[in-house]
Amino acid sequence: MALDRQSHNKFRRKEAVSDNFFTFMIIPNRKSGVKKISVPKVAIRNILIGATVVVLIALFVIYDYASIKRDRAELARLRAQTKEQSRQLQDMGMKIDQFADRLEALRQYDKQIRVLAHETNLSKKMPLGVGGSEEVRMKDLVDKDHEQIIAGMRRNFEKLHEEANERERSFTELLGYLGQQKAVLASTPSRWPVKGWVTSEFGMRRSPFRSGMEFHKGLDISTRFGKEVVAPADGLVISSGYGPQDGNYIKIDHGHGFTTAYLHLSRMTVKQGTRVNRGDVIGYVGDTGRSTGPHLHYAVLVNNVEVNPRKYLR
Repeated sequence: MALDRQSHNKFRRKEAVSDNFFTFMIIPNRKSGVKKISVPKVAIRNILIGATVVVLIALFVIYDYASIKRDRAELARLRAQTKEQSRQLQDMGMKIDQFADRLEALRQYDKQIRVLAHETNLSKKMPLGVGGSEEVRMKDLVDKDHEQIIAGMRRNFEKLHEEANERERSFTELLGYLGQQKAVLASTPSRWPVKGWVTSEFGMRRSPFRSGMEFHKGLDISTRFGKEVVAPADGLVISSGYGPQDGNYIKIDHGHGFTTAYLHLSRMTVKQGTRVNRGDVIGYVGDTGRSTGPHLHYAVLVNNVEVNPRKYLR
């Protein structure tokens, strides 16, 4: 009985020891014997834990490497984008400078037109204009950071906007003035009404009809009988007819205070209310009325006052 108990305890000890090991059976080939390898469970557990830790570390390293690589790619993209934006800002800044130069050229052109139009800076109606405040040149901000470049661009945009509005107002004013001057020029009797010889000037002269001196209120232009007489400027015929002294006569209102008169005509081709243009035939040279021979008496009045026609003839 004692021997059986000892055998039973020994078996139980072996069984307890075997529970702490994993036994691996290796059969190299059919002819070889089976090899047994016993590995403690603790070692297997440690190996699994270690393998798990290694795998996790490897995964973390791979993920971290991928993140770093992705971040580098994103950083490179952002750097390229920033570089491109900087180039675009510089290009835009250069264009702003070019536009500012063109506005300055227009301002100088505006000034030259005003000088040619005989305007002075004393005129309240059309001042010559003055220079604006000094502006920031974008080429001076090329090496600055984006905030300074953008701030400079914003300031220049505002100044250019104001300058463009000022140029628009100025050119509109100039256009109105030049339009008015064009109308004045069209109304100015600057063309000879007939070609011939001036036999009597404007001013004091010896009277051809009586002794003594008299004031001659126009020009006597001698030429062949029946030669065409033309309007020296655009205008409206305000009077035409016959008078004992003037003979056949025409009076034209050219506007802007100018009026012209044509006396001693042989016949007339226009009548009161006819609108004429510069160069239109209005009549023909004659010797009607008080006249010593074929000629045209040509008179110019400014605001109903007789003036020397030569002042306007070219």
